[in-house]
Amino acid sequence: MSRADETLLDLALSRATVDRSARERADDATVARALADPTTRVLVVRDGRTRLLGGDRAALDLRPPCPGDADRTPWFLGRHDDVAYLAVDETEASDGSSTGGPRDGSVGWVSLREVGADLDDTEAGLLTTATALHGWHRTHRHCPRCGTVTEVVQGGWVRRCPADGSEHHPRTDPAIIVAVVDDDDRLLLATGASWPEGRISVLAGFVEAGESMEAAVVREVHEEVGLDVADLVFRGDQPWPFPASLMLAFRARALTTDLVPDPTEIRSAAWYARGELADLVRAGARTLPSRVSIARVLIEEWFGGPLPEPSPQGIR
Repeated sequence: MSRADETLLDLALSRATVDRSARERADDATVARALADPTTRVLVVRDGRTRLLGGDRAALDLRPPCPGDADRTPWFLGRHDDVAYLAVDETEASDGSSTGGPRDGSVGWVSLREVGADLDDTEAGLLTTATALHGWHRTHRHCPRCGTVTEVVQGGWVRRCPADGSEHHPRTDPAIIVAVVDDDDRLLLATGASWPEGRISVLAGFVEAGESMEAAVVREVHEEVGLDVADLVFRGDQPWPFPASLMLAFRARALTTDLVPDPTEIRSAAWYARGELADLVRAGARTLPSRVSIARVLIEEWFGGPLPEPSPQGIR
C-alpha cells in the first residue's frame, strides 16, 4: 500500500487548530476558572446542533460564560490564541434562557453536517469536538462494568464510576472509506440498502477487531459488491462524529468488474464514467454526499474538480 507517494487530501473537519490542553483539563479547577473568565467562549449544543450567527460567512454563536453554565457540567474543548473554549449541553432545556439565550444575529440551530464545510478551521474543529463529546455523553452515562451512573471529570473527557473507580473515555470507531476505480478509470458508486433511491456514494465500512485498515478495505469491498481490489493508496482521514467514527480514506484499483451487491448492505451499485455522473447529478437523478464529507472529496478527486449542482429543472 502506498501512503507517501502523493499529497494527502485537504479535508474539512481535519484541520484542527485548537490546543486540546490535556494537562489543563486534568486540573479539576480548569472549568471553574474558565467560567470565571469573561474572555472564555462557550458553544451551546442541543440535540447535536448549535446556533449559527448571520453574516457574510458562517460563524458559530460563541458567547461569554453565563449564569447556569456551571450547572450543565461544561466540557473543556481547549484553547486557541489564549482563549479557553467550553461547550454546554442544553438538550433538555425548552429554550436558551438558562444558558444566556441566543445573541442578536443568531440565525437558529444547525448541525455539523450542514455547516462544517463553511466554518473556518478553528470553529469547525470546535464544533466537531463538541458534537463528538455530546454524542458520547448522551449515550454513555452508566458504567459498563456495574451500571452505576458515572461522574463527569477532566473537563468532560472522562466519566468515572463512583462505585468501582473505573474511568471511561470517549470512543472512536475507525472506518474505512474507499474510491474504487477500474482499468477504464470508472468510479464505483453504490446506494445503501436503507438510502433513498438515487443517493450514491463510495463504499465504506467499520474496521473490525484485530484488523488492519488495508485488510478492512479488501474485506469490505468484497463483502459489499463482490470485487477484489489492489494497489491501495491512503488518501487521508477525517473525524466523523455521527456518532463516533474516524474515516480512513483510500483509493483502490478493481481487479474484477462484475458487481454482486450484498442485498443486506447495498441496494444497487454501478460503474460511472465522468460525463455520465455529471449528467446524472445535473439532472437530479443522482444525489451525492454533502460537501463536508470525505466521501464527496474522494468522488471529486477522481472527477478532477467540483461536480455540477443539480439544475432547477432537475431537482426532484
